[in-house]
Amino acid sequence: MAKRQNDHLSISDVLKEFVNENKLQKGLDKVEVRDVWEQIMGPAINKYTRNIKLDRETLYIELTSSVLREELSYGKEKIISNLNEALGRSLIKKIVLR
Repeated sequence: MAKRQNDHLSISDVLKEFVNENKLQKGLDKVEVRDVWEQIMGPAINKYTRNIKLDRETLYIELTSSVLREELSYGKEKIISNLNEALGRSLIKKIVLR
């Protein structure tokens, strides 16, 4: 059985330590980006969103509407800044719309 190093750690500190030790942050970031995309873009755009993938600092968005893809391509910088603001850190540097 492992020895306890400190008996007075909060649950959030223990979870952060667990995430860091097991290198789970990338996977959690991918899930968080999907959730933030749905919140920021709203149900109208979510209806046309097929797939969301975060790879390194690039967010790949697969859309079913070519018209929507063209419209969103004009506001990529604004979308990046809104997503990063909602995430609380600069996680996304580039968006690729497919």
